[in-house]
Amino acid sequence: MDLLYLDHNATTALDPGAFEAMRPWFMERFGNASAAYALGHLSDGAVVAAREQVAALVGCAPAEIVFTSGGTESLNHAFRGAWEAFPTKRHLVTTAVEHPAVRALVSWWKAQGGEVTDVGVDGEGRLDLAALEAAVRPDTALVAVMAANNESGVLFPAAEAGRLAKAKGALFLVDATQAVGKVPVDAGAWGADLLCLSGHKFHGPKGTGLLMIRRGVRLKPLMLGGSQERGRRGGTENVPGLVGLGKAAELAMARLPEMERVRDLRDAFESHLLSEVPDVRIHGSDTDRLPNTSLVGFGGIEGEALQLKLAERGICVSTGSACSTGMREPSHVLRAMQVPDAYARGTVRFSLGLGTTTEQMTRVAHLLPGLVAELRALVRN
Repeated sequence: MDLLYLDHNATTALDPGAFEAMRPWFMERFGNASAAYALGHLSDGAVVAAREQVAALVGCAPAEIVFTSGGTESLNHAFRGAWEAFPTKRHLVTTAVEHPAVRALVSWWKAQGGEVTDVGVDGEGRLDLAALEAAVRPDTALVAVMAANNESGVLFPAAEAGRLAKAKGALFLVDATQAVGKVPVDAGAWGADLLCLSGHKFHGPKGTGLLMIRRGVRLKPLMLGGSQERGRRGGTENVPGLVGLGKAAELAMARLPEMERVRDLRDAFESHLLSEVPDVRIHGSDTDRLPNTSLVGFGGIEGEALQLKLAERGICVSTGSACSTGMREPSHVLRAMQVPDAYARGTVRFSLGLGTTTEQMTRVAHLLPGLVAELRALVRN
């Protein structure tokens, strides 16, 4: 059975180019980047090069990059750092559809005694900018907004959100984890003080990521130890991982135009579903989305049941955020979009990759009408 992977918003395969770039740094070039001899200098040079590569990808200066173990660590550093940086400002503004990692930090913020305002979205998943503007106050320490939603793929107006945050003197954090490699990312144009991403979302190695901290922003380190990352994150650098992250960033920039082909595949897939499967809706289809993401609500079935049917045929899809799978309730994203329960429970996410082919999507598109009809018949009986 051929595997067909359509869950690229959950994770991606390591790019062969990144793997080859990493290979010598495991054994031949194993030096500690902090060491004061040639082998250490070699590793330090590799870290410097990787920093330049990822800075080019996200639109900031290399010195503003702090390497981390991934998006979750970066978010923790940003939230906890903002809390400590503003002892007289205890208000947080974020959105109701952020990734579960952010939602966990929202709970942490409240547990410290802080106040949180969750800004809503409309039925298509669009951020309510008027509500965001009204939410930001003089005592707001941090405004945290995702660049693109991991479930619906809906793009958020980061530059406008940044302008509203800056008008009240709040730090502005962009979670660009889902956007990188699919749409252009520009921390400078967005006015981001903080920006995070995770390497495994764009064909880099797992266990790598970054937090961009704009020059002039002072955050206490989350991880204490040595003086690595200019004193902002202690611990010996993961040189092979960072080399792979840098190469993946370079490749992601070069391949960004290829996402238009992926968009065409996604759009053709959705058109087929709408014409061949009754009682189906595409969440967020009337607004700007990631070019690879299709969040489909099938009325009258359980999304988990369809996911299992597809898995039996070697097709990998998701019913929501990979960090919250196993929960049978509709996701917080679908609830915030006020998706009717019948469609929310029957929602499946298809997220394509650069390697996805026309033949593969045609195969899935022709399988789905029969599988959905079969599941609906079981429900009726």
